[in-house]
Amino acid sequence: MDFAFYKEILIPALNRGLIISLLLIIPAGFFGILLGIVTGTFRVYGHPIARKIADGYTAVFRGTPLVVQLFIIYFGLPNLGIYFNAYTAAVIGFILCSGADHSEYIRGGLFSIKKGQYMAAQSLGFSTFKTMLWVIIPQAVRRALPGCGNELIYLIKYSSLAYIITCIELTGEGKIIANIYFRFTEVFLVIGIYYLILVTLATIGLHKVEKKLYIPCLLYT
Repeated sequence: MDFAFYKEILIPALNRGLIISLLLIIPAGFFGILLGIVTGTFRVYGHPIARKIADGYTAVFRGTPLVVQLFIIYFGLPNLGIYFNAYTAAVIGFILCSGADHSEYIRGGLFSIKKGQYMAAQSLGFSTFKTMLWVIIPQAVRRALPGCGNELIYLIKYSSLAYIITCIELTGEGKIIANIYFRFTEVFLVIGIYYLILVTLATIGLHKVEKKLYIPCLLYT
């Protein structure tokens, strides 16, 4: 085994790509969840017009491939005079795609909240906004957490599509090395190990968060 290839060429390149991948995943994951919460709330409690807009956004971004969305944002929008660099285009694409999926989980969580809680908060003098912000949405997010966690895992994996629009992250760095040295099996095997470690760490973290925020069955009644 050529250890020098791994130590001096492959691992340093993949570590550079890993940093870019994390810079894609972290903001996309955070803002994707926020977008999902807002969209899911509008889909359940919004004005009919806002509800239709939210439903339309969700249908488009859940019904089209992410790679198509990235191509449109990076290569298509410049025809309309809207320009993004590769990194920004990738983050925007991931946020919009992830937010649409999160909205489905949040929507399900909101539907699971009993109407009595909404009415009880109103009777205590809470405004509609405060009722949603402090009573309904926090519970819905906790109940939707397992699904949202799965979406974060998907985000880690489909962040590998960023290299298609020239944002050279983990997979992109590996592809460059593989093309130069024609060692595709070794390179992509190591890349797979990187992603497996990322997903494993994320899974452990999400399980801890789910356990901490778990709602006992008694509170569902």
